Amino acid sequence: MYKELKEVWAELTGPGGAFEITTAEVRGQTIKVHANAPASLREVWLGTAPFAERDYLVYEDERWTYADAHRDVAAIANWLKQQGVSHGERVAIAMRNYPEWLLSYWACVSQGIGVVGMNAWWVAEEMEYGLQDSAPRVLICDQERFDHFSKIADKFPDIRVVGVRLNAYPASVTPISEVLATGGDLPEATIDPEDDACIFYTSGTTGRPKGAELTHRGCVNNIMNLAFWGTAMGHALARAAGVAPPNPEEAPIGAGLITTPLFHVTANNCMAHATTLTGGKLVHMYRWDAGEALKLIEREQILSMSGVPVMSRELINHPDFDKYDTSSLLQVSGGGAQVQPDLVGKIDQKVKTARPGTGYGMTETCGIITSIGGDYFVDRPDSCGPAMPNFETRCVDADGNDVPDGQVGELWVKGGSVIKGYLNRPDATAETITDGWLHTGDVARKDEDGFLYIVDRVKDMVLRGGENIFCAEVETVLFAIDGVAEVSVFGVEDDRLGEEVGAAIVPAAGASLSADEIRAHCAAHMAKHKIPRYIWLLNESLPRNASGKFLKRELRDSLKTADAV
Repeated sequence: MYKELKEVWAELTGPGGAFEITTAEVRGQTIKVHANAPASLREVWLGTAPFAERDYLVYEDERWTYADAHRDVAAIANWLKQQGVSHGERVAIAMRNYPEWLLSYWACVSQGIGVVGMNAWWVAEEMEYGLQDSAPRVLICDQERFDHFSKIADKFPDIRVVGVRLNAYPASVTPISEVLATGGDLPEATIDPEDDACIFYTSGTTGRPKGAELTHRGCVNNIMNLAFWGTAMGHALARAAGVAPPNPEEAPIGAGLITTPLFHVTANNCMAHATTLTGGKLVHMYRWDAGEALKLIEREQILSMSGVPVMSRELINHPDFDKYDTSSLLQVSGGGAQVQPDLVGKIDQKVKTARPGTGYGMTETCGIITSIGGDYFVDRPDSCGPAMPNFETRCVDADGNDVPDGQVGELWVKGGSVIKGYLNRPDATAETITDGWLHTGDVARKDEDGFLYIVDRVKDMVLRGGENIFCAEVETVLFAIDGVAEVSVFGVEDDRLGEEVGAAIVPAAGASLSADEIRAHCAAHMAKHKIPRYIWLLNESLPRNASGKFLKRELRDSLKTADAV
């Protein structure tokens, strides 16, 4: 089946192929792009008009058809135009995965307005930073995010606030119902492929979160990569079995369960974009709950569920799993964290109709870099698959020199899905992207068939349930506590979430610190998922190298979770 995959790959991406790859000059670099990609996300949205009668957005007992969604998207776009929000400016969205998130999103990107996808877990202090950094003209938010914003509103007198599902609407807030009452047809707009589609904040190794600038070119190329892999895998496996390839005309209409936040590329760029393009249905959840997911899979005939691997594990291990009809499922996949090899086989065995799948990617690549599924994933459960056709890849040593296939090195990628850069951070952009090559920060190896294996991370980062948490930010908050002399923050393995946050703290001489005080301080300054679960209060200085940097790996390996408080 690997020989057949190479054959199909060449046919699909070659001249005249459905996924023909060509090159483009972008930011002074020659990069690989999909020749047949839509011109922009506006074109993606306009292309869904023929699906008018199909269900599009479902949330609890609420339902939007594509016709309903086009009506509301046009109304929001017209309201923004009336407020003077124009091409190249920004609108921030801060809310749960309510349907209004996607309605607002499509309204903005269809006009060349950049969407700032604000982390819904941020507290007021973090929201303040994001708003100052991205400078949006409008903030569209729900009750919890409005409560946070109210604490800092005086610092943003020029931001127009739109409230979604608020308990009450102050005079300073425009209800979303008033926005939708604007009506009208979708305004005309001309969008350049290099225009920002959205700003998604991502953690790095130092400082505050960075606003990654995802372009329209990057987003539509990611959609093409997703479509390519499904097509290539289906055709290759059919050819290997000696049967006719799948007929796209006979494919069921997609129905996806959104399990992760829409301010991440996993839910927005991979699930929502791809499902929307094909006229599928997107089912929203108030929050992740495996039992509720089973009910929705049965009720809405979900075809695809994608989330961090722990969600798939919780779904198939739920005590009520066998009580629900999951026969509509064709794929159960994971992203945002590495799928453990044992989970691949368990999905394949437990969900009779579905195949396991995963995609490895980053915010900085507008979605996936690699993809793998079905028989390929079952055969190579420790791989994340081959890089998609619009990417060039390299595994390099510490000096940036290529290492041979089979050896490990930091993965660098170049292609049409790589971000423009980081908002207001030319230094971080230059550090992360060299001559068009994005340094992923992940250590990988590539086998003889081009399949990649992620074996470690270079970046000093904790990956908790698909959420990137960078240690420097947590350390900064901890160092602000009176009586803290030394701090080192690192990831601690966790069976459920992949990693939890651990912090080794050395109190200053004579100081008295308690874990409760430390966590209370953290809760006031950062989202709860960043608060250390494991805290070690130590009496001796932390180990350091010759340059004075803490030796995190040595420290982590020397500490026992049983000794944490």
